[in-house]
Amino acid sequence: MRSLTEQDIRGSFVNCSKGEAKRLAVPRDLDERPWGDLDFLGWRDPGAPDRSYLVVEREGRPVGVALRFPASRRGFLHRSMCSVCLTTHPGGGVSLMTARKAGTAGREGNSVGVYMCTDLQCPLYVRGRKVPESGTRFEESLTLDEQIARTARNLSAFLDKLYV
Repeated sequence: MRSLTEQDIRGSFVNCSKGEAKRLAVPRDLDERPWGDLDFLGWRDPGAPDRSYLVVEREGRPVGVALRFPASRRGFLHRSMCSVCLTTHPGGGVSLMTARKAGTAGREGNSVGVYMCTDLQCPLYVRGRKVPESGTRFEESLTLDEQIARTARNLSAFLDKLYV
C-alpha cells in the first residue's frame, strides 16, 4: 500500500458524512507505519472504544470505511477466527465489525458485517510481523503471496457489500 496523508484518509470515507470524516481520530504515526507491509490501514478510535476505521486502496484510490463493534465479553479460552486473514485469537481478539452501507442504503440504516481481527492488523499477522496473543498462526500450505492475495480478496468481498 502507498503511504497516505491525513487529508487522503479524511477524503476517502464512503460510509459517513464529510463532517463525520473531518471529526474522526486519524492515527498520528502515519510516517512510522510499515506501508510496504500493509494491504490496508486499520486503527481503533482511542476516544470511542466501539469504533474502528480502515482505508484500503481500490482502483487506484483510497477507500475508507467507518466500522463499529460491540464490547467483547468472551473468555480467554474462547477462540475465534478472523474471516479476512484467517488468524485465530483468544478472547476478544476477533470482533463482528459492522459498517453502514454507502449511499442511500446507509442513510436508511442498512449495514453489513464481517468477523475481523479487533486490532485490524491482519496484514501484519499474515506476514508474521505481528504475533497473535495465542503465540502462533496455523501452519498453511499456501505461500505468503497466496495468503496475502486471499486476505485482499476476503476484504474486497466485504467492501463490495457496502455498495449492494
